Amino acid sequence: MIGSLQCVVLDCADDVVLARFYQSLLGGEVNRPDRRWSLESGWSTLHVGSFVLCFQRVADHRPPRWPDPAYPQQSHVDIGVADLPAAHDAAVAAGATVLDVGDGNRGWRIYADPAGHPFCLVREAR
Repeated sequence: MIGSLQCVVLDCADDVVLARFYQSLLGGEVNRPDRRWSLESGWSTLHVGSFVLCFQRVADHRPPRWPDPAYPQQSHVDIGVADLPAAHDAAVAAGATVLDVGDGNRGWRIYADPAGHPFCLVREAR
């Protein structure tokens, strides 16, 4: 194990509207302060017990059309890690494809699993 599940992130046209929608279904608290990430324009959260759904605004969002693969599902998993470089090495050794590591100074890196689904390794706040 290289980390722990932080959240599931859903792409959308309006992050606040989608967070409020899921709040109406699941309860919970929208945009509760959390040391793991900053709340900023284009990013909302819904804390439901110990689980967190996140909503990421995407320019020109094209909603999925089930089951049309031309309009695929749009989500990714964030995995919190204590040591980002070590987690990077472990993920690559397990079969992850590196998609974006930035300049090496930011607190997250983006990968694809062996089936092509994106996920992020995110340095945990201490």
